[in-house]
Amino acid sequence: MSTVAVIPKNMDPEVRKFLDKFDFSACMICGTCSNGCPITGTPGMEGWDTRKVMRMLSFGMVQEVVDSNFPWFCTNCGRCAYSCPMGIDIPAVMAHMKNLRPRDKVPGSLHQGAQNNLDTGNNLAISREDYLAGMADLGQELAEECPGFYVPIDKKGADILFFPNSKEVYGDFEDQFWWWKVFYAAKEDWTVPSEGWEAVDWALFTGNYEGNRRLAKRKIDFMKEFEIKRMIMPDCGGGSYGCRKGMETCVMEDPNNEVGFIYLYDYLLQLIRDGRIKLDKSVNAGKRFTFHDSCKHGRELERHFGKGYYEEARWILRQCVDDFVDMQPNRQLNYCCGAGGGMWPAPFDDESAWHGRHKYEQIRRSGADVVVVGCSNCRDQIMKRLPKYYTDYKYEVKYLWQLVAETLVLEPWPEDMITAAEARAREQWERFGVDLSALEY
Repeated sequence: MSTVAVIPKNMDPEVRKFLDKFDFSACMICGTCSNGCPITGTPGMEGWDTRKVMRMLSFGMVQEVVDSNFPWFCTNCGRCAYSCPMGIDIPAVMAHMKNLRPRDKVPGSLHQGAQNNLDTGNNLAISREDYLAGMADLGQELAEECPGFYVPIDKKGADILFFPNSKEVYGDFEDQFWWWKVFYAAKEDWTVPSEGWEAVDWALFTGNYEGNRRLAKRKIDFMKEFEIKRMIMPDCGGGSYGCRKGMETCVMEDPNNEVGFIYLYDYLLQLIRDGRIKLDKSVNAGKRFTFHDSCKHGRELERHFGKGYYEEARWILRQCVDDFVDMQPNRQLNYCCGAGGGMWPAPFDDESAWHGRHKYEQIRRSGADVVVVGCSNCRDQIMKRLPKYYTDYKYEVKYLWQLVAETLVLEPWPEDMITAAEARAREQWERFGVDLSALEY
């Protein structure tokens, strides 16, 4: 049996400078990262795993990794780093391998979506005119159920800034109603931007560091210009974690870039505890519910910013339902759904579903009728992709804020409040040039 010595390659100085942040010599080659990683065994990538990739990089085989699909199959779920006995930040390494891929070779629509966001303010390049007309139209529709409701745009001095998701603005229109009903019931002083309103950060997914910084700075600048007190961190894991990463960079550049924010879990929890919204959990009787811990809201947020969200979501859920059961494993040890890191919009359905096989088994073993999620990518993956591949167990999927909205006891506003809101709505839409009489809803 012959052996071939692996000769370390010379490495680009900039790549070496980045990788020097991570002490590869600390790697014990124990394989913990590979054993905990759902990518291991991905069809078409046989023979590849996280440990092998780390060793390849340590020998200077950077281009071989960059040219492979391995970094793109990585959802940056962080199970590897969480389990690594030496604490090596493997997701950051994989993200940098994406960064090194030429932009015209980024898989699928990820780069174009990120560029659309940077150029037009949203991933799908929805025009300002269409966006405003859609907000007005849907607002009128919801006002039939919630008199006085409208979508406040660019409201100066608002308490809360909220960012929509372009897939909801473009197609899943009524998914916006869940948050809107919560704001209505709480009588919240809120607003959304007229431009640069996208919640999702595909720059994070593609390793575009400068794009990630620019998207965060856009949100910071809007908050300062309109004197907003707090923004709700976008629900998408890439949106929230990506925004935090971009904001961190902006604050390091200039401490004056610090702005107020709150996570959706803290916000909903406060509304319930303060009695600003009322819930009737009897509407959810007869069904068993479970919760999916989003990687970016949990493990990765905790590891990089010291606080992950686990208990808050479960507390909110228990205010809405009587029958709750945890998946196993859960919290820090939970499995990724397979949609993170851009895998939901990426052209890798089979690989993403393979990654999500553990999530499907977790759901099946829980015996739950409804899976509750706190991330839009997780929701789409668990609701739309996984059932195409794993068909013997049926379940529903709901956003956490959807569950809250469906459990709300909606109390109509006083007449004077309705009249004042309707007047503000007319003034706003006239100012933006939106003809309410021409809209159909």
